[in-house]
Amino acid sequence: MTPTINYDFPNAGRPVRCTVVWRLLWGIICLGWATGLGAQTVPGPAAPAAADEPWALSVNLEGGADPAQVSVGMQIVIVMTLLSLAPSMLMLMTCFTRIVIVLGFTRTALGVPSAPANQIVIGLSLFLTLFIMGPVLDRSYNEGLKPYFDGQLDTNSALEAASAPLREFMIKQTRTQDLEFFLELGRFAPTRLEDLPLRVIVPAFVISELQTAFQMGFLLFLPFLVVDLLVSSVLMSLGMMMMPPAIVSLPFKLLLFVLVDGWHLVVQSLVASFQI
Repeated sequence: MTPTINYDFPNAGRPVRCTVVWRLLWGIICLGWATGLGAQTVPGPAAPAAADEPWALSVNLEGGADPAQVSVGMQIVIVMTLLSLAPSMLMLMTCFTRIVIVLGFTRTALGVPSAPANQIVIGLSLFLTLFIMGPVLDRSYNEGLKPYFDGQLDTNSALEAASAPLREFMIKQTRTQDLEFFLELGRFAPTRLEDLPLRVIVPAFVISELQTAFQMGFLLFLPFLVVDLLVSSVLMSLGMMMMPPAIVSLPFKLLLFVLVDGWHLVVQSLVASFQI
């Protein structure tokens, strides 16, 4: 017997049969029960857990079995520190300082402060530095870094061997009075050159480089100063006192610099001034 539900509508005079509604409700209940039972009894294929996990990089600071070796984490920290200090090391521990100052003096002596541009002066100074420091860097790599990478030296010995050529280069370019000055300031006992600390060598080297660069700059200014004096004297004798001597002397200074192949002479003097 099919169940019936009577709805009394005020405007209707007979009951409405809801057989179709009951059948739909019963079918939905059976379908939900079957779906839940199937989900509990028939597990699907499990996906590999490793494929869903993200990639990760783990860096620790634990030491290795050999106490003389620095761990990989500490080596990364040291390398990052050296990279952050690389500009300061380039300017203060190589020949870059002398080169860039002399090239700046040359540009000023010519009377053209914007030619060549700063980028060209810095770039030329950088490549000249790499050219001059090439043998020193090769020695540092062959004597310190390469044996360390091959496992022939520990960390401390590799650092000492790699810094020895750079120390030797700076000592050769440093005046003795500058080294003695900083030894006195630091209240050091009489020390051999091989045992001098870097905190004495580096400032003495920088002061010596500044002194040498300014001496070379003074010698560069002399011929151009003579040209300025000659032009000023000629203008005064002609009664052209309102004519700026710098404008008149600039073409003559450029002509003189080009005729003597000035850039070649400046670079040759710079390279020859370093004792390698």
